[in-house]
This record gives sequence, structure tokens and C-alpha cells, in this order.
Amino acid sequence: MKADRFQELASAAGPFASVYFEDTHTTEDAAKVAELTWRAISEKLEELGVSEEVRAHVEHAVTEGPTPVGTSGRAVVANADRVWVDERLVRPPLQTEVRWSDGPYLIPLVEHGSRGRPHLVVRVDHVGADLTVHDRNGAVVHEETVEGDDHPVHKASGAQTPGYGDPEPAVEEQRRRNIAKVAERVTELADEYGTDPVFLIGEVRSRNDLADALVSRTADVAVQVETGSRAEGSDPAQTRAALDEGLAQQRLAEMDEAAERFRAGAGTGLAVEGLAEVTAALRERRVESLIIGDLGDATVLVGDDPSVVAQDSDALSAMGSENERVCRADEALPVAAAVTGADRLVRIDERLSPADGIAALLRY
Repeated sequence: MKADRFQELASAAGPFASVYFEDTHTTEDAAKVAELTWRAISEKLEELGVSEEVRAHVEHAVTEGPTPVGTSGRAVVANADRVWVDERLVRPPLQTEVRWSDGPYLIPLVEHGSRGRPHLVVRVDHVGADLTVHDRNGAVVHEETVEGDDHPVHKASGAQTPGYGDPEPAVEEQRRRNIAKVAERVTELADEYGTDPVFLIGEVRSRNDLADALVSRTADVAVQVETGSRAEGSDPAQTRAALDEGLAQQRLAEMDEAAERFRAGAGTGLAVEGLAEVTAALRERRVESLIIGDLGDATVLVGDDPSVVAQDSDALSAMGSENERVCRADEALPVAAAVTGADRLVRIDERLSPADGIAALLRY
């Protein structure tokens, strides 16, 4: 996930309430379950000593939000000023998690967040495509349809076409032209809105042909979604399921890339692991991608601002920091990465097991 989506949040004043819970709405008693879920969250917030002001922000987000469709999870992060995060999770958390801490807890968002960057959804077939641009918060900011030639673009299924010759070359040429027209417009919109990723939805051949027709800069951010089609239209539940699948595919690809780059960079100075080396790289603002594994209950020291993190007091003193706070590493490190200009936050699974549960790819 792009780290810059958290820069403003990471620089805001704490403390923060961070709440992650399942809000699946698939049964007749879903409303009652939601009520009980909020009651449990509210009790936990009170137990943690969360201020009334922050509790009110969280309650409004949890209870007044839109009714979810199907299997769903939610993330809410708030401080005394406002609700900073209120979004659906691609995968619901295994259990409700409520924290009250100096900084926001971001890892579940990195792993399963549904927002974070502008994206373009392309529902394509060999006649044309429906294009929808979403902003970084998921709101639709542009919609249009690209239609190619209306002539048939399907080959005759019979073995003979008496009197008309072989239609196949003409059919293939029309299909190619239609896809080329779509590809041109997709690139124009991707450039205009800075969309990353570009989701390609449609039957296999249409997706493949469009992917092949895109210029390299657009193809590099294209994600082929293996479910859904243009014929299904824009049903919200179907579209959401398709995009969730696309996000899951993209995150798996990000994990593969991060693990591969870490192994290639280990020993060269371009990849480090462990709390001591990663916090040093964060203080020096050299982290390009923070790779987050299982940090458990590990803690780090945080200095005068969230960018100053260390394992020991001497490192903080060397930075001229006059203050020292003990914070959970799983809260402090993603925040430090965001405020020091890291490009990506990557939640890693068993494909990589870095020392202390943390690693980083470095700029230099």
C-alpha cells in the first residue's frame, strides 16, 4: 500500500482510537449483531479510558455508516479532532480489535484496506468498455462508456459461409480496433487522474487483448480481475467482489516483489532487517518500502516526533531528542515510515520471516 495516504494522519496529534471489526450483513439478524458489536466496542473504549469526545466520533462512524453488503469488515481511526479513517476492509478481521494509543494502529489497513489511491475500473468486451474512475477514498469521480464499431465481432460458428467468403479477417480486425480504442482512452484517463491500479474486468480474451494493447506505463499498473464481466453491468455487490479480488491479487504480487527484492538486496546494503537496523534506516529517511511481518508485542522508543524511532535511548539522544516514549513497534514503525517519506508499506506473510518481524528496502 502507498504510504503517502497516511502522511497527514501520521502527523496528527494523538491519542488515537483504532477499531477494526467485522460488519458482515448476510443474515436476517445482521442488524442485531451489529448492535451487539457496537456495544462490545463501546465497552472496550470505555475500559481503555478513551475520552468521551473520541468515543462520540467512533460511535457516529460505526452506527451511522452505510449498511454493508455481504461479507465485510470495517476500520475506524479517530482522535479528538475527527474521524481520520472510516472504510471497509477487503477481508473482515478474525476478531474485533480496539486500541487507544499515542499513534494510530495501521497494520490491518495496510493488509486489508479498500482505499488508498485513485483507481480505474474497466469492464471490457470486444465491442467496447465501461470506465469508472474512483478517487483515493473510493468515490466515483468520472464515468464513461467507450463503444467500438457496432458491426458483429463474433465469428460465424458454422463451417461454411456461402456467398460471403471468409469473415474471419474482418472480424478480427474489428475486434482489434475496438480494443485499441478502449486502450487509448484507458491510458488517457489513467494519466489524467493518476490511477494506480487499473482494474481490468471481463472475459479472459478481452482482458488479455486489452492488457496487451496498453502502453507500458499503463500496463505496469494494470490488474486483471479473474471474476466479473461487462455483461453483468455495474451491480454494486458484483463490482465490489471483483475489486476485492483485484486488490487481493495486487497485494499478493506486492508481497512477491518485496520478498524477491529483499532476498536480492540482503548483504548489499539495500535491504535490512531487525528492529535496530530498520529504526536506524527510518531515522536516516532511507526506507523505500517497509516490510511488516509478525512484530508481536515488541516495543520501540519514539522521540520528539513520530519520525524519530530507536531501540535505545542513546540513538534518540544522538538525534537531539529531548523526549522518549515507549510505544508498540506495530504502531510506531508504519507511522514513522509514512512521515519519513517511504513509498510503500507491505504486510508480508510466511513467504518472508525477517528478524524481529520487520524489514526494509532502502533507497540507497
